[in-house]
Amino acid sequence: MPQHVPVRVRRHAAAVIAVSLVTPVLCPAHAAATVPHAPLALSHEANPVRHTSLGSGLSGLVELVVERLLLADAVAAAKFGGTSPVADPERERALLGKVATLSARTGLPAETGVRFFRAQIEASKVVQRGLHARWRAHPELRPRERPDLASEVRPRLDRLTPRLLRQLKEAEPGRSGPGRCQARLTAARLAAQTRARLDKLHRDALRSALTPVCRVGAVDHRSGAVKGSGPVG
Repeated sequence: MPQHVPVRVRRHAAAVIAVSLVTPVLCPAHAAATVPHAPLALSHEANPVRHTSLGSGLSGLVELVVERLLLADAVAAAKFGGTSPVADPERERALLGKVATLSARTGLPAETGVRFFRAQIEASKVVQRGLHARWRAHPELRPRERPDLASEVRPRLDRLTPRLLRQLKEAEPGRSGPGRCQARLTAARLAAQTRARLDKLHRDALRSALTPVCRVGAVDHRSGAVKGSGPVG
């Protein structure tokens, strides 16, 4: 620092530099993490779940289920105040028919893929109905934009379908043995919902979406039937 600067100014400048060297900078990611999150329509492009690499087995499956579930917010926004009902039996039948075909190509029994996707459909409807009720009760929370269901939202859902089935197939070894499967599935669910900062509506829907994942009983190879009770969730 030049000698002609007054001593008082030099001391003040030195103090400012010293403070700047020890004061941490709050990065945007850290700042965002301090803000409570409730999923909103069309707000998931920056969601942490979308930008982490998929885990293997059950954890990867849960991450994809969360990703699909969050798109239910955009579906709800597209349908809110319009003429499209939450339930769409024709669309659901077409999707489940496609799932049966894709399951066979993936190496899964068709009924396994269909049962799993029925749970995804029902979980999505839980979110949609919950959001519609919330928006009717609190108009200030209503989405400001209405995405186009056919051109914007459904293509994203359709791209997730084969990925979910492949991940369900990859998770097959971990899905056997209901006790161990359920413990691992619960741990993966809790971790994923924490990362995504899901509210209660989405947490409940996620639990429902994962109900068919763990298999119970052993297969009787002579009859193809499954001994024991049904899937747990």
